[in-house]
Amino acid sequence: MTRPVRIPTRISADVDHGHAELVGDPDRPQAWTLLVDGTAQSHVDLDDPTHLEFEYVRRLGHVVDLIAPPTRPLRVLHLGGGGWTLARYVAVTRPGSPQTVVEIDAGLADLVGSRLPADGLGIDVLVADARAALTQVAAASVDLLVLDVFAGARTPSHLTSREFVAAAARTLAPGGVYAANVADGGELAFARTQVAAAAGVFAELAVIAAPEILSGRRFGNLVLVGSDAGLPVAGLTRRASADPFRATVLDDGGARRFARGAVAPEDRAATPSPIPPPGFFGQ
Repeated sequence: MTRPVRIPTRISADVDHGHAELVGDPDRPQAWTLLVDGTAQSHVDLDDPTHLEFEYVRRLGHVVDLIAPPTRPLRVLHLGGGGWTLARYVAVTRPGSPQTVVEIDAGLADLVGSRLPADGLGIDVLVADARAALTQVAAASVDLLVLDVFAGARTPSHLTSREFVAAAARTLAPGGVYAANVADGGELAFARTQVAAAAGVFAELAVIAAPEILSGRRFGNLVLVGSDAGLPVAGLTRRASADPFRATVLDDGGARRFARGAVAPEDRAATPSPIPPPGFFGQ
């Protein structure tokens, strides 16, 4: 049944770790952008969960599409909840996929669950710290692990270390895939450390990012992908080059060259992702 047309509006709520807003999309009657403390976290279209508005989420969607035959269910662990955008996409494109979303903010999870319901999609939401939640996940039980955690506009330091990547890899089944949203700009020093951390854990890597990010011309999101099996680099390259906002795909050799000279941070020395430039996240 088609939902009634909604007049774009704004819903605000104080949550456990800040102030959240849901802003209606004027071009899509049942779509919303979720912001936390002014930082855009997610875009969700309730009428069409396959619509992925954010560039980096589209690239994560390509990973979802290509790592297994079409419609085959995947066991997915999402570290970072936001509006559960990618989990909704998986649920619709790969029906029957067991999925868990880990979200540290109970108030935010309640807001999303009530205002952007995902009833019947089989998405379980666990309120917990992402690193702590990994210790409760059985080894070799996950087909795809997605890291997309931000405290405000930065990924916390305990999710940027070599030990964290190793803990994430422990949960992956044979052929499983790790995919991380990495935000950086300029000389990409932070992103290089994240690729270096993954390079010490996974047999094969790929990095997907806009050319202007890779060249240091603007701040933005890189998608880092790792696996002990082969990655669908050719397919990712075709899709990324055909996107409305074109991206470059670095294969394993290119990703390792990108990280050459960078040191994989250990827990005691790990840092959060860089602070975005003023005005980077629009409302």
